[in-house]
Amino acid sequence: MASTAKAKPIYERILLKLSGEALMGEQEYGVDPDTINRIAGEIKEVHSLGVQCSIVVGGGNLFRGLALSAKGMDRASADYMGMLATVMNALALQDALEKQSLYTRVMSAIAMHEVAEPFIRRRAIRHVEKGRVVIFAAGTGNPYFTTDSAAALRALEIKADAILKATKVDGVYTDDPNTNAAATMFDHITYLDVIQRDLKVMDTSAISLCRERNLPIHVFNLNRPGNIVRVVTGERIGTVVSQAAPAR
Repeated sequence: MASTAKAKPIYERILLKLSGEALMGEQEYGVDPDTINRIAGEIKEVHSLGVQCSIVVGGGNLFRGLALSAKGMDRASADYMGMLATVMNALALQDALEKQSLYTRVMSAIAMHEVAEPFIRRRAIRHVEKGRVVIFAAGTGNPYFTTDSAAALRALEIKADAILKATKVDGVYTDDPNTNAAATMFDHITYLDVIQRDLKVMDTSAISLCRERNLPIHVFNLNRPGNIVRVVTGERIGTVVSQAAPAR
């Protein structure tokens, strides 16, 4: 008789990094309900394995502060506007997760008590220990830092075992696979190689933070249904960024 046992997770506590664009689906702007509900369903499946889940979400589907800064807007003002966009996405994701019967908390690096809790490290850890999905919004709360840096910082603060970086491609490539058909994908790459090759996995400050504490980063394609669970249960998909190649 076939076994019905679930695959065992390789991590106890994860931080999932979602770009704002990941929530758009096939739209050009905003949040696609079908896409965000699918993502919420996959997070529920991971949560059902006993994995403690947290999320950092970007805001690029609603606002691009860096692009406006390049056109003359004050960089700090543009970045703060981008942080507010991440709060909007966090609330949308919270709604989708709660429709999956998951207890969630949105914690913001910018005080807005009516819609989110302030980020307090010990409280965040307590939430994930109790099985709540914690969504970290508003980046680090500081301009000039990306949500990649926020993901690395929050993952280290809550003692996550790994960062799951969800993207639109299958992993980390030698070049942009959308413009270079000869680009090849790495199964594993070190933090130092990412920095030296200037590969756009995460920004340099985020990679450096992860390198300092040897926090692994799994880069994978979010558009393939089930990939979040596959990464958490140890399937060799996407690219692992760490000091040394993981054991096979």
